[in-house]
Amino acid sequence: MGACSRLRPRSAHPGLSRALCHSLAPAVVAKLSPPKAQPFEAIPRNGHNAWLNLFQFWRTNAFQNLHHVMDRNFQNLGPIYRETVGSHDSVNVFLPQDAAQLFQTEGIFPRRMGIDSWLAHRTLRNHKCGVFLLNGEEWRSDRLTLNKEVISPASTRKFLPFLNTVAEDFVAFMHRQVRKNTRGSLTVDLYHDLFRFTLEGTARPLETAPSQHAHLCVLPTPPHLRVLGAPLEVWKVFFSWLPLKGLGLGCFSLFGLFLPADKCIQNIYQEFCLGKPRKYSGIMAELLVQAELPLDSIKANVTELTAGGVDTTAMPLLFTLFELARNPQVQTAIREEIRGAQAQGSKELSKVLNAMPLLKGAIKETLRLYPVGITIQRYPLRDVVLQNYCVPAGTLCQVGLYSMGRSPAVFADPEQYKPTRWLSKEDHSFKALAFGFGSRQCIGRRLAEAEMALFLMHILRNFKIDTVSKEDIRTIYSFILKPEKPPRLTFRPID
Repeated sequence: MGACSRLRPRSAHPGLSRALCHSLAPAVVAKLSPPKAQPFEAIPRNGHNAWLNLFQFWRTNAFQNLHHVMDRNFQNLGPIYRETVGSHDSVNVFLPQDAAQLFQTEGIFPRRMGIDSWLAHRTLRNHKCGVFLLNGEEWRSDRLTLNKEVISPASTRKFLPFLNTVAEDFVAFMHRQVRKNTRGSLTVDLYHDLFRFTLEGTARPLETAPSQHAHLCVLPTPPHLRVLGAPLEVWKVFFSWLPLKGLGLGCFSLFGLFLPADKCIQNIYQEFCLGKPRKYSGIMAELLVQAELPLDSIKANVTELTAGGVDTTAMPLLFTLFELARNPQVQTAIREEIRGAQAQGSKELSKVLNAMPLLKGAIKETLRLYPVGITIQRYPLRDVVLQNYCVPAGTLCQVGLYSMGRSPAVFADPEQYKPTRWLSKEDHSFKALAFGFGSRQCIGRRLAEAEMALFLMHILRNFKIDTVSKEDIRTIYSFILKPEKPPRLTFRPID
């Protein structure tokens, strides 16, 4: 029976029952007689004509400002609203309790909104899909195998040294840049340098070495492609004759990443054949040795991990550096924490990171204000009641992370950057969802968190960071949340 069904208990004495209800306090009566859930059609809507809505999105460039559009809709329509744009029909919520209700209905095969254009292009070129695009049994099988080598605590400890080496190399690079400047400091737009750092940082544990050009095409997918409503077969025909070069559409297949993965696999097999001593050399080698996934699945998943780990890690790092630059007291507190953690003398990186809760809180705080993905999508397996509205099974439901993070109904002083809020004993359930939730949370979560923490640890230990502009960064949405114009930051070496 769906969640929208209601069973009403019968009373043997109706008169007594009515008298008892009148004598009870209103709060008790409310618990005994919850209001009946309203129908799906009663959910507030932002316009009723799907294609007119799509035209308005085009005309106002709402796709680039989708996070602000959703925020305004929540303010105008309330904590739940329904929106139909083209073929895209969704129910949107942002409160943590609604997210909790939604995730309780996802089952063992959670499904999020797919990207038919990506899937079509991958299929057309006979490239296997990884867990990012898969659903159902195939997704679950790949995911359970990947969890052991990518997201488990044991696997995280193994690849931490790879990430630490890259972070140390980046700090050495920054020192060289500072020495070239007679002022003894460096003022720079760090966007492209962070891109190269995360490119290398992600590739090292995965044992891939893709070209930078391949990554530059990965994420600029126009958001409106999700709402055009073209069936999968139409996309296949489209890509079979349309030349992609120069159109910014190379992101559909990630074809530029498959060749490096092939080369790395060949190198690993060659080492095995030569009988070299067995030691941990990265995630791909472990997957090949375990042989629990077909070779094409390993290649597809490692390719997607490499692609997804670049901009999605570089952007939070850029936002974190900016917030620390304009909040020097927070920067100082984290620097002292880093010194204390390293003074303990532990050589195990996982223990050093665990001794820095404020640093981890700073990353969470950044992702609260600047979530990489502005929504989490799920299709509930059964009817669910959200904000007292009945939402049928199979409906696309979205949790607005950008709106949640900036809502005073969820966070006290939401406009302030306060990493200490995550160290308090208050209930934070379903408030930190930047990496998703449950079995479909981001497969690269531990990799990204460790990469960001180690980078910040080394940077803050070596440099003081400042910025001329203290104004909020204007952001745009282009598959992920980005600054409209990257901030210029000043780095001063610490003696």
